[in-house]
Amino acid sequence: MHAAATSTSRLTPEDELHWLALRLVPGLGTRRVVQLLERFQSPQLVFRASVSDLESAGLPPGPARSVASGCTFDDAVDQQNKMRARGAVLITFHDPLYPEMLKDILDPPLTLFARGDLALLNFPGIAVVGTRKPTPYGMAVAEKLGGDLASAGLNVISGMARGIDTAAHKAALAAGGKTTAVFGCGVDMVYPSENRRLHEEISAKGLALSEFPMGAPAYPQNFPIRNRIVSGMSCGVLVVEGAQYSGSAITARLAMDQGRDVYAVPGNITSQASWGPNLLIRQGAKLVSTAQDIVNELTPEVRRRIQIGSAASNKDDTNSSPKQATLPLGPNSVLGDLLLAKLRVDEPLHIDALLGCLENYSSSEIVAVLFELELLGLIRQLPGKQFVKVW
Repeated sequence: MHAAATSTSRLTPEDELHWLALRLVPGLGTRRVVQLLERFQSPQLVFRASVSDLESAGLPPGPARSVASGCTFDDAVDQQNKMRARGAVLITFHDPLYPEMLKDILDPPLTLFARGDLALLNFPGIAVVGTRKPTPYGMAVAEKLGGDLASAGLNVISGMARGIDTAAHKAALAAGGKTTAVFGCGVDMVYPSENRRLHEEISAKGLALSEFPMGAPAYPQNFPIRNRIVSGMSCGVLVVEGAQYSGSAITARLAMDQGRDVYAVPGNITSQASWGPNLLIRQGAKLVSTAQDIVNELTPEVRRRIQIGSAASNKDDTNSSPKQATLPLGPNSVLGDLLLAKLRVDEPLHIDALLGCLENYSSSEIVAVLFELELLGLIRQLPGKQFVKVW
């Protein structure tokens, strides 16, 4: 775990317990809690208040009785134990580490559960969102832009869902950059299951964040709720692919409501996965083809803050992809160049097509070189023995 996470326990265990107990009271939103704290000064004093005092402070009868009875303290103790076991930290609405941008949205979460680098809570970031079922083009774009935004010093924020989210997180980590995953479940839960390794890597090198308590399952209704945090923490939201009515479209709409910039990657007009971003562009979203398109739109203050981390982004495209010139394939480098020339980023090619257009080489030679190119990270194999070039 990062030193930042281990050194921030601004809350005493008792304070933390009372904040957790407040968080777990049904029907008690952030705005109401803030009003209660203005009246009673601390969570401890809130729980010492009588039902009539709580009702006079504006609480409905149900939540007032729940607070006065202290019925959520057993669950709060359980939450504390789970947090200790997984190295999670509680960030409250009054904590100096609470994301400043998040405080400005309509319904900010009362508390956040965090694992990892707490400095990322207030570091300038761009959300990268999109469909869970991307096309090869969408995956290539998410990887390219996610990596380039991270290399530019920005925090790449997403929801760690399958598809575009996962591609953006992985690309940011591969670039040695910053990334934050906002979960639709507890930060100790792995969802989707195939992202277990990514989950731990983000917790170790980036930031895993959730408003949902420890152990909370990934219920479908949680994901639209968490989207407001993805957009709320970001300077802007980049939509790579998504249908017209999709989770990424919801996030883009939330971003607009929150006064955030919305960016979109144009796509094939015949692809349903591109309907969402194409529509957003028509509605005024900023068209993006490179990470620099986004960096150019950032305010001078944000650009100043990321300047230290932007040295790696100064490479141009020719410097960032020189691999094809010097393939470490020995005698197979000529065949490797031929295969890379045939393959495309946005359109998969079946192995039979490759065999048919390279008749001077045997199938075993071609398969062997494809395998080597995949190990080098220059191509990717898709289901059905199809291949695409990595951007």
